[in-house]
Amino acid sequence: MDTATTASPTPMPTGGGQPLLHQKGGETQEFGTLKQLPIGLGHDTRMYACQRLNRVLADTQILYSLYKKHHWLMRGATFYSLHFMLDKHAETQLAIVDALAERIQSLGGVAVGDPRHVAELTAIPRPPDGVEKVPVMLSRLLDAHERILIDARDAATRISAEGDEGSTDLLVSEVIRTGEAQVWFLAEHLVDTPLVRG
Repeated sequence: MDTATTASPTPMPTGGGQPLLHQKGGETQEFGTLKQLPIGLGHDTRMYACQRLNRVLADTQILYSLYKKHHWLMRGATFYSLHFMLDKHAETQLAIVDALAERIQSLGGVAVGDPRHVAELTAIPRPPDGVEKVPVMLSRLLDAHERILIDARDAATRISAEGDEGSTDLLVSEVIRTGEAQVWFLAEHLVDTPLVRG
């Protein structure tokens, strides 16, 4: 009798070797809800801060995507400098995205993450799918920045009045100050200055 063909299959070990694939289950926390954390801020303050921060987060994710798209689509004599500047700005915005999301989580909320959900929440207009002229792309970035800066300033003022200085500090030190500096760099590329005559 051939023992190789009649032996019973060896049971799979539990807990170590084989990943448990294709798992399904419901949400453990719905978007727009809070879990309780002992951070010395009341429920209503944290809820309001999470709502405002998620709006800024959604817009910042769109700004990051615009920077990447325009980085890829740059044209003309200023290609080299703009290509690299836009990519550097995008990296900075991505770090702000992470900081905003982590702040929302630290308040007990749920950060908006799925791009389709972001598209529902953002106030930044959708650009065309194709390529625009370079000054138009730069203007589009400036418009997105301005929308974020207006909202972030309002959010910082109101969240500060609620006593959440941590969220206020993040909005001022990261979103507002970084955005203002990036606007300056972008806007200077739209100045029509002669290169060879004074």
